[in-house]
Amino acid sequence: MTGIMTRSFDSADETRPFQDGKGRLDLIVSETGPVGRAVFEPGWHWAEHVKPIAGTDSCMTHHVGYLVSGRMKIVMNDGTTTEIGPGDFMDVQPGHDAWVLGDEACVALDWAGAAHYAKSA
Repeated sequence: MTGIMTRSFDSADETRPFQDGKGRLDLIVSETGPVGRAVFEPGWHWAEHVKPIAGTDSCMTHHVGYLVSGRMKIVMNDGTTTEIGPGDFMDVQPGHDAWVLGDEACVALDWAGAAHYAKSA
């Protein structure tokens, strides 16, 4: 690699659509690893729109990322909950559910879990 690499998520290496057109994951693969941009449309809920793809009872992906826009509620299997919004950093361990809050699309960057997210088991 030369000293600089730039890419657009609009020309991602792979795009994984969620069920019912409720969003997608755009994946860019770099020399340091994959990075994903997830777009969760209003009404998106992991249990409805990714669970059928993942085939697990809850999301088993470890997410480390940044929320660009929108709001999301995350509920861990143990009942712990949080809400995240624009500008928030997140480190979410496996074993959770999540859904979009409000009527704005939620856009997140994820550099830990993108490689396997929304991919058939």
